[in-house]
Amino acid sequence: MNRRGMPAGSSQSVEDFLKAIYRLQLETDRVSTNALAEALNISAPAVTDMAQRLVEEGTVDYLKYRGVRLTRAGEQVALKMLRRHRLIEAYLVQDLGYQLHEVHDEAEALEHTVSDRFVDAISLKLNNPSYDPHGDPIPDLEGVMPVRNLLPLSELALHTPARIRRLVMDDQAMLRNTQERGLEIGRTLEVVARDQFDGPIEVLVSPKNSQTIGFKMASFILVEFL
Repeated sequence: MNRRGMPAGSSQSVEDFLKAIYRLQLETDRVSTNALAEALNISAPAVTDMAQRLVEEGTVDYLKYRGVRLTRAGEQVALKMLRRHRLIEAYLVQDLGYQLHEVHDEAEALEHTVSDRFVDAISLKLNNPSYDPHGDPIPDLEGVMPVRNLLPLSELALHTPARIRRLVMDDQAMLRNTQERGLEIGRTLEVVARDQFDGPIEVLVSPKNSQTIGFKMASFILVEFL
């Protein structure tokens, strides 16, 4: 293990590769090389080469024409990286005054360089948070994720009060837009009108703040019933 508690020889490209598989694996049993190539912005042959290398290291299970999935060892690395990333984001927002749209790239760089001691100190200082500023769950030291029953705003029934709990987006412009509209974590709202066929949605954010947002953006905003 190196100073960050990662397997010897672990690199940023390997850690990002495993983390991407973990995220995509939440939607499917095995992740195709094309889907992984798109997520990482690399070529499909590069994905295959990396997957074959990580099979030898025991972190990836790869089957030709059927894609990849993480082994238990690979999943542990991915969860550790997610924990690092999300704790760093929480620290940047809560203690250093970063805005939500500013933290992803900063945390993406720092997660690969800081020590386990530094990450543990952040967690302790923030009282061991379960969620980051986007509402994403933070794995604990054993890799266990907290679970909440959330619903996309795009599927919320009319006139049903709910609270925003998670913003499933990293795009800076989209995050800035949601914040400017008052669509932030913890905000209570309700859908008051919607167009048919996945059209725009009108949301009452406060008595004096009604926002019309696209169906796609609404699908990235996850809410919890009150």
